Amino acid sequence: MIPDLIWVVAAAEEASGPDIGKILGQFAQYGVVGLVVVLLIVGVLVPKYVMNAHTAEKDNWRTAFEQERTAHQVTREQLIAAQASVGTANEQGQAMVQLLEKLGHRTQPTRSA
Repeated sequence: MIPDLIWVVAAAEEASGPDIGKILGQFAQYGVVGLVVVLLIVGVLVPKYVMNAHTAEKDNWRTAFEQERTAHQVTREQLIAAQASVGTANEQGQAMVQLLEKLGHRTQPTRSA
């Protein structure tokens, strides 16, 4: 009778779900080693090879970003130079039209497509 009662009580305790205190107690008995294992599982601690890989990847992305920024700066400078030359050509064209009008030439209307 008593062994059956103990078995029923043990089954009821197990059916209620995992006991967090029991799990933490198991980790606590291992001390620092248990703490390190938990921190590795959680991801707070990472192995050196993983950290080196992340650092190398970060450096690669930084280098690519710097090269892209430099390339875009060159493109911006070329666009500024192109806009300046377009502005100069426009001013020269207007000056030519005014000069031709003063000389007596009639301007023809342009046809837009």
